[in-house]
Amino acid sequence: MKYTYFNGIPNEEVLMGIQGLHQHVFEGAEIEVSELQEKSQLLCCVALEEGSVAGFKLGYELETGEFYSWLGGVHMDYRGQGIATHLMELQHKIVKEKGYETIRTIGRNHRRAMLILNIKYGFNVIETFTSKKGTHKIVLEKAL
Repeated sequence: MKYTYFNGIPNEEVLMGIQGLHQHVFEGAEIEVSELQEKSQLLCCVALEEGSVAGFKLGYELETGEFYSWLGGVHMDYRGQGIATHLMELQHKIVKEKGYETIRTIGRNHRRAMLILNIKYGFNVIETFTSKKGTHKIVLEKAL
């Protein structure tokens, strides 16, 4: 497994892999290039297996000093191998080197493996809310 990252939108091959994996992980939901282009200081961390995207973690700057870990996932064929942990560690290392002081993420109760991973790696629950779609969300934050 090769781990790498891109500041901004990655090359077309990796981008297509992220888009396909996003649909796989998030029940067919699409992520558009225009949505990525809107994100300030976009960071794309990826796990590649023989050139294919096995996992990804996307994030962007919320405001000066604060980074938002936005989306991520690992293909079901590669789960249980520590890929999400490696991607999280890579993302945190890069954003800390860039001078960010805190990192924030939003999770959902039904994605418990990700919530547990976040808590294990030092995130604290700072609030909860219900989205416009009626989904319960959990806001977590970590000092870097």
